[in-house]
Amino acid sequence: MQTALTGLDRKHLRRWLAMFFLAVVIPTGILVYQAYSQLKWEAFHQHRGLAEELAARIDRHYRQLLNEEETRNFSDYAFLVIAGDPAASFVQRSPLSDYPVSSAIPGLIGYFQVDAAGAFSTPLLPSAGVDPGTYGISTEEREQRLALAGRMQQILSRNRLVRDGASGTAGKAMRAQAGARSDHPATDKDSAAYLSLDDAATSPPRPPQQQPAGQASFDRLNEPAAPLQQERKQKHGTALGRVEDLKLDSRFQVRPAEERQAGPADEPASALEKRAARRERSALPEPLPGTGLSSAEPVLEAETAAPRMAQAPLRIHTFESEIDPFEISLLDSGHFVLFRRVWRDGQRYVQGALIEQQLFLQGVIQPDFRETALAQMSDLIVAYQGNVFTAFTGQAARGYLSSAEELRGALLYQRRLSAPLGGMELIFSITRLPSTPGSTLISWITAVLALVLLGGFYLMYRLGAGQIDLARQQQDFVSAVSHELKTPLTSIRMYGEMLREGWADDEKKQAYYDYIFDESERLSRLIGNVLQLARMTRNDLQVDLKPVSVGELLDTVHSRIGAQVERAGFEFRLDCSDAATRSTIRVDADYFTQVIINLVDNAIKFSARAERRAIDLGCARQQDGRVLFSVRDYGPGIPRDQMKKIFRLFYRSENELTRETVGTGIGLALVHQLVVAMGGQVDVVNQTPGAEFRVSFPETS
Repeated sequence: MQTALTGLDRKHLRRWLAMFFLAVVIPTGILVYQAYSQLKWEAFHQHRGLAEELAARIDRHYRQLLNEEETRNFSDYAFLVIAGDPAASFVQRSPLSDYPVSSAIPGLIGYFQVDAAGAFSTPLLPSAGVDPGTYGISTEEREQRLALAGRMQQILSRNRLVRDGASGTAGKAMRAQAGARSDHPATDKDSAAYLSLDDAATSPPRPPQQQPAGQASFDRLNEPAAPLQQERKQKHGTALGRVEDLKLDSRFQVRPAEERQAGPADEPASALEKRAARRERSALPEPLPGTGLSSAEPVLEAETAAPRMAQAPLRIHTFESEIDPFEISLLDSGHFVLFRRVWRDGQRYVQGALIEQQLFLQGVIQPDFRETALAQMSDLIVAYQGNVFTAFTGQAARGYLSSAEELRGALLYQRRLSAPLGGMELIFSITRLPSTPGSTLISWITAVLALVLLGGFYLMYRLGAGQIDLARQQQDFVSAVSHELKTPLTSIRMYGEMLREGWADDEKKQAYYDYIFDESERLSRLIGNVLQLARMTRNDLQVDLKPVSVGELLDTVHSRIGAQVERAGFEFRLDCSDAATRSTIRVDADYFTQVIINLVDNAIKFSARAERRAIDLGCARQQDGRVLFSVRDYGPGIPRDQMKKIFRLFYRSENELTRETVGTGIGLALVHQLVVAMGGQVDVVNQTPGAEFRVSFPETS
């Protein structure tokens, strides 16, 4: 391992770890992505099932509403009907004559009937020439009924479904009632309705090609529209554009062939052809001859009409009708028209109702949609014959959308409603897929894996980089120790040989002995540091703390380093205050001496070329009760970025092959370890010039 790390640097380590990281992360990422994709696919189809169920429920709701209309008799579209058995001659008002108009169909404006000549009538109004008050209708209600009837005829005439003139039963009634409006002031809105009817009656006829030929206009409602007519319907029908303009993403809509063939979304718009016509037997009261009044008047108002009842018998006309199923179509004005064809006595009638578009859509679709979970993750787009009319979203702040630009997303589900609403489509567009417990679990697992991988690889890099640095430092240490051992041994051997051969006179012998002694002391310190390092590495450092006088410690240190400093050519100065000298600290005397000797030795080595060759050893008692020892040199000082690094083991600011100073790089590390072991603190500050190492210990009482 050490051999492999010797030839490896940080750059190569990062490269290998990056490759290993990618080798682990890429497969893990693919697995997580596949898991998310599977969950997304399952969530998509789960919500697609919800969309199918909701669309079926909306379809059933519309069918229920329209089935109620299918059951209505032909006679219900008149103001008066025969109740029960026609032989009983009991006449009452039609259920469609109520005002305000009451219907389960949202947005229904009112009911109407168009005869073979294209004349308009409505069950809201009695026969022409009959006073509505006879049937309990007040003047105010009469005005409102006339206004509603006028509005319905205007809508139908504007869409070329009835004649503009106020003709037919309702037209005569409205014209008769309008003639009496001077006696009964009406609102501006009602007056506007009267004026439009009167104006229509007196306006010049349209050109022949624009006049509806009987009921032929109703036959053309559901015929395929020309492009120009389709564009006009979009403009007047408040459409938001075409479905294909939404560009919905349908890549998730791949389904098996058998499911696609049987799917409700593919129900043809011609499903209306499967619905058969029905026959019924109906009865209507006929007007009394010469009176202009219905024979139903004596029955409804018995007290006031009793004399008339005696004048003429009640005549009931019974007939058989063939009734086609209802159809629905969108008019140019944006209204829906629900209509059916009825054959009676060889004549064809059209019966139906006008419906407000948005109310019709919102009244059924919106409540059902908001109750489901789909409202939180999709938009429901409603289209009719390919034109988008509205969309509903679960976000209450947005309501339903107002432009096609907001309707972009992935297509969840699309379904065409049953006849007669075969032209209407429900399109579910995804805005977001809600998270599931599985996706939440995968998210947490992914986050934990990411943290583990990133943290693990970071720790591996730090460990590898540390091992690389340690291997290099150990190499430098071996090189430094070899150099430190070789130099004094060579000098000792050389001076020993000179003394043995007698080449030195008496004056030089003393100098040679001193040099041999100093070098042996240097070797002793080096060996002691190495042994101390070995004990620290094995966590076998044992400290014997005893109270010692600061004066005694300084005397021991001075005797050990004084001569060494002077022989190195340095001036040694000791400055200690009396208060500090009398203080007592709890330390290991041998370790304390080793700390000061290492600091002094380090100061000598790194200030050998200083202009002022001096070493200052000082001590002082601080106000916080600690005794501070300082060793200062007058060398170049220590770079600021290396002040925290010099206490690391084997750290040296120079390369071992080019260094100009001797040393192993373990002296200051030993100082830090020994001081901390004795409960002290060590620090270094730059002076001008030089550097000052400070060691402090708490004073004992």
